[in-house]
Amino acid sequence: MFRFLLLLIIIVPAIEITLFILSGQVIGIWPTFLLIILTGIVGAWLTKRQGLQAIRLAQLQAQQGQIPSEAIIDGICILVGGIFLLAPGFLTDIIGLFMLIPQTRGTAKALLQKLFHRMIQNGSFIFISRR
Repeated sequence: MFRFLLLLIIIVPAIEITLFILSGQVIGIWPTFLLIILTGIVGAWLTKRQGLQAIRLAQLQAQQGQIPSEAIIDGICILVGGIFLLAPGFLTDIIGLFMLIPQTRGTAKALLQKLFHRMIQNGSFIFISRR
């Protein structure tokens, strides 16, 4: 897992720099700069909107005596998507939007659920219930 993260820390910025250079050559420096700022603003707005919906759903489920597991996973996807959108870069913006749009978030949620399930089976993630 650490090797994978290290590889991401090296590869993602290199891809983003390449995309910035290419974008600057194609549409210009200022339009590229403004596009980066715009995606950050839209990302913050969308993250806030989607996050508040997830919190309301979790509260409603908790009030009804249900475990809000779906809303929690939604919240994690929204948080990660928001972080990706706030990070400057086109690749991270695409990933962030993918995780924020409800229609595409389902794929990210399924991957996250598989990851949690695998971590629980391996014993690297422990769930403690307090009742």
